[in-house]
Amino acid sequence: MTAHLGVDSRAMLIHSVTATAANVHDSQVLPKLLHGQETRVWGDAAYSGPRDVIQHHASHGKSFVQTKAHRHWPLSEDERARNRTKSKVRAKVEHAFLVITRIVVRATVHYRGLAKNTHWLFISCGLANLYVARRRLLAGVSWMGVCRGERAAR
Repeated sequence: MTAHLGVDSRAMLIHSVTATAANVHDSQVLPKLLHGQETRVWGDAAYSGPRDVIQHHASHGKSFVQTKAHRHWPLSEDERARNRTKSKVRAKVEHAFLVITRIVVRATVHYRGLAKNTHWLFISCGLANLYVARRRLLAGVSWMGVCRGERAAR
C-alpha cells in the first residue's frame, strides 16, 4: 500500500488522502490530491510528467514540482539549486508523515486488504491533523487563567 497525502504547506494540515496499491504510479493519483484552490503545487520528481494535469485540476496553481534527471541528460547546477529550494518546502510537508508514523500510530499496518488499510489511513490522518492543530485549537482557552480565576473566586 502507498499513502498519498495532499498537505497545506502553511497550515501543515492534511486536506487530501488517497491509498493505492504499491504498483500504482504517483502521477496517476495527482488529480485526487488537488482540491482546485491551490496557488502552488509542490511535489517530488515522480509528479514531474503531468504538468497539464496540474493546470487542469488547479487552474490558478503554479507547478513547483522538482525537475527529473534523465539517463543521458543530468541536471545542470541551476536545476539542482532549484530542486534544493523546492525540497525545503517539501520537507515541511513530509512532517505529516512523521506525525502519522511516530506520534499517532507508532506501528506498521497489520490489516489485510486495501479497504481496511485505507480506513486506518483516514483515521490516522484525522488524528494527525488534530495533533498538528492542537495549539491553534486551544489558543482561545487559557487553562492556567481558568485555574487561577477559580482560586481567586474561592
